[in-house]
Amino acid sequence: MKARNSRGFLSGLLLGVVLSLLAGLIGVYLLIVLDIISVSVVDTPGLQAVSEWTRRNLGLSVLPFGITLALYLHSLRTLARRLDDNSPQNEVGQLEHLTDVWTSLFFGIGVIWTAIGMRSALIFAIGDPDVAAQSGAFAILTRLVDGGILTALTTTIVGGVGGYLMRVVKSSYLGRKLSRYYEEQEQRHTARVEHLLRDIRESIVCLSATPSPAAYELIEEK
Repeated sequence: MKARNSRGFLSGLLLGVVLSLLAGLIGVYLLIVLDIISVSVVDTPGLQAVSEWTRRNLGLSVLPFGITLALYLHSLRTLARRLDDNSPQNEVGQLEHLTDVWTSLFFGIGVIWTAIGMRSALIFAIGDPDVAAQSGAFAILTRLVDGGILTALTTTIVGGVGGYLMRVVKSSYLGRKLSRYYEEQEQRHTARVEHLLRDIRESIVCLSATPSPAAYELIEEK
């Protein structure tokens, strides 16, 4: 009991620390994307390049993608623990459904952000017809890029690839456990049905072997 409480306390403490770090990183990233602050990493140009690429190609979509991925990992971990504990089928089924919901939401974020990015890019590039008519093709293409078309295309790729990878991870990590669990539940259900049918048959046999009161009266009259 003490070991379980200690493990629960450590898990909760670790979860709180991770959530606090994620909240801090999300806040800093929001400030950077909105150009409120500027963080320069001079000693690590690789990290600076990754940060710039993420800001330019993903923008604010990093937040819903990251939150959905974190919820997916949490649900996957909880589902694995429930399978190890052989929890009731309704709990396992609900967690599996929730994991699939996060995967579908990851796909959906990519699609939604594609539409948002395309709309923003088109409005920025050709929102003013007079300016668009006077500009050349290269200028309009540049305005499309600056308006967010890269974000639209990149989020489509990230949403599609990430969603399929999430399905692969679930199948690879828990596919065998889920199949074994549902097979065992089906066997238990079949065993309960067979036991119930056997009890019903035995009851029918006992009733058939025991004469009814009316039969006793007929025997006594004779």
